[in-house]
Amino acid sequence: MTDSLAYLTTEQRNDRTKKMDQMTTAEILAVMNEEDYKVAEAVKRVLPSVTVAVKQITKALKDGGRLFYVGAGTSGRIGILDASECPPTFMADPDMVQAVMAGGGEAFTKARENSEDDEKQGELDLQQKKVTPEDVIVGITASGRTPYPIGALKYGRRKGAYTISLSCNHKSEISSFAECPIEVIVGPEVLTGSTRLKSATAHKMVLNMMSTTAMVQLGKVYENLMVDVHASNYKLRERAKSILMECTDASYEEAEQALQEADLQVKPAIVMLKRNVSYEKAAELLEKSDGQLRMAIELQS
Repeated sequence: MTDSLAYLTTEQRNDRTKKMDQMTTAEILAVMNEEDYKVAEAVKRVLPSVTVAVKQITKALKDGGRLFYVGAGTSGRIGILDASECPPTFMADPDMVQAVMAGGGEAFTKARENSEDDEKQGELDLQQKKVTPEDVIVGITASGRTPYPIGALKYGRRKGAYTISLSCNHKSEISSFAECPIEVIVGPEVLTGSTRLKSATAHKMVLNMMSTTAMVQLGKVYENLMVDVHASNYKLRERAKSILMECTDASYEEAEQALQEADLQVKPAIVMLKRNVSYEKAAELLEKSDGQLRMAIELQS
C-alpha cells in the first residue's frame, strides 16, 4: 500500500476481523451484520449535507436541469442502479437522472479497474453530456481520491453546474472540488479495502435519499404512494390499480377502468376518480397544478 493510501480510513484494517480466516461462517456473518449497523449511523451524521444537496437537485430538476452520477467501479455501478430505476419508479424522463461510469456501460458487468485512474476521461465523458449551469453533478468515490470522478467534477464546475461529492474519508481530495461535499465515515471495512461493502452500502443509501426525496418534491409521490409509477408490465399495472384503490376507495373494476381511460397514468386516474371528471379535465387540473396531485385534487375548477 502506498503512502497516499495508507492514511485512508477505507484502507485501514478492522481490528474485529483480523482473524477472519479463522472464524466460523456464523461468526463472520455476525460481525459483518454488526459492522453494517454502523452505516445508518454514519449516514445520519451527514444528513445536513444531504439536505443541502437534495434542495439543489430538486431546484435543478424543476428548472429543467439534469442530475448526473459519476463514478468508477462499485461507485459507478451504484450510480447506474439509482439512475436506471428513476424512470420506472417515477416515470421520470430517462435524461433527468443519468449515470456516467468509468469504462462505459461494459464496465457495469465486467470490471475495468484501470479506467478509474484517468482524470481527463472523466472530463471527456461528462463533456459528451453537454453539461449546463442548470445541471447537478455528483462525483462518487469511496476513497475520495479517484481521478475519474474528480475530473468530472472539475469540468462540471467550469461549466457552472452545481457539484456534490460523495466519499467515505475525512478531508477527501474530491471534497475540495465540490460545493457540497458529503463524507460518510463508516470506518474500516470488514475485508480490508473492500469498499463494495460498508462504503458502497452508505453511498447506495445516500443516492436513494437524493433521488427519492427530489422526486417527492417534484410531485411524483402522493402520501407515500408512487403515483407516477410507469405501469409497463403486469406487476406494475396491478400496483397502479392498488394505488388507485388505496387513494380513492374505488373498486378493483373501477380502478382498472380509470387506469385504462387515463392511458395507464396513475395521477390523472386518481384525479378522475376523486373529482369525478374526464381524463381531459384531470389532465388540465394537473397541468394547472404543475403536476402536484394534492393541489390538482383540491384546485377549484
